Amino acid sequence: MSARLIIVGPPGAGKGTQAGRIADAFGVPAISTGDIFRKNVAEGTPLGVEAKKLMDAGEYVPDELTNELVKSRLAEPDAEHGFLLDGYPRTLNQVEYLDALLTEQGEQLDAVVQLVADQDALVERLLKRAEDQGRSDDNEETIRRRQEVYLDQTAPIVGAYADRGLVVDVDGLGGIDEVGDRIQSALASRGLTAGV
Repeated sequence: MSARLIIVGPPGAGKGTQAGRIADAFGVPAISTGDIFRKNVAEGTPLGVEAKKLMDAGEYVPDELTNELVKSRLAEPDAEHGFLLDGYPRTLNQVEYLDALLTEQGEQLDAVVQLVADQDALVERLLKRAEDQGRSDDNEETIRRRQEVYLDQTAPIVGAYADRGLVVDVDGLGGIDEVGDRIQSALASRGLTAGV
């Protein structure tokens, strides 16, 4: 089964955990832009060298470079029959680039999984995690600020995909298996069945 998916969700919604599970279920790679940056930097690729210069200077990696890194990763053999993108696209420019790239390959996105959850419940979850892991930098103010930034940055992207009927909202609160089952059911309702 091939699937071309994106996952989005606010901090604390379990996006990273669920991304791996979805990718495994569909037999496609979970591709995180953070992982792509780290891999290219570690391997010293020309794109990685450029990204490292910007990151070391505390600069934002521009869309053009991010797009090239994603294009390069999607050209790898394991992504031939699909992928699950986590952390990309982050801007409308990146949405347009991904659309053009997929069209060029005769492909299109199948769905955008959006994990949704009550903000207060997520703040509570992240405060507990910070306490369990001894992360003093994760206080309520910082966590709430990250939530606001996520909403500001992600709303336009989710809106662009919602206009095309690609967004599948899934309740991100509950146990890992429970949320995973909800995601599989939501995707199955769109004709995307894992393991088939």
